[in-house]
Amino acid sequence: MSITIQVGLWASTERRTGRHCAFSLHAHLIFVTKFRHQVSTDRHLKRCEESMRAVRDDFEMELSEFNGEAQHAHIPVNFPPNVEPSKLVNSLKGVSSRRLRQECPDLVQHYWRENKLWSGSHFAGSVSGAPLSIVKQYIKNQNRPDPCRGRGQQSRSVPMTEVRAG
Repeated sequence: MSITIQVGLWASTERRTGRHCAFSLHAHLIFVTKFRHQVSTDRHLKRCEESMRAVRDDFEMELSEFNGEAQHAHIPVNFPPNVEPSKLVNSLKGVSSRRLRQECPDLVQHYWRENKLWSGSHFAGSVSGAPLSIVKQYIKNQNRPDPCRGRGQQSRSVPMTEVRAG
């Protein structure tokens, strides 16, 4: 039995595969420095990116980009479904904080009280190929199987490319 999945607007996003699944899980992470100190320089951000990229193999994640300013960093990631986002965040923050504190003694003076680079909080937003309103309309417009038609004979579902925001 073959199953065809119509993904419509998601067709352009790169899907990854595991042993028993196909997935495209993306999140936009934002980390803020402890006490919102404006201490990160370009050198710090480059080293931070390098240390976060070193974590990617442990979680089989992809770090597509990295950018930031003096008090925060933006990290878009693609990760498999077996990875808990909170554990990924903790590892990214922990490894980057430890390496930056070891290699950049100029940062230590800002964090002597708690010996942490990042604030305990973070932002994690899901990222997908379509706005939520389009996804809801797509789901609403799915044709349920007609119980009178029998097994395996379903009505045609509407591809997301035909769904219009209302």
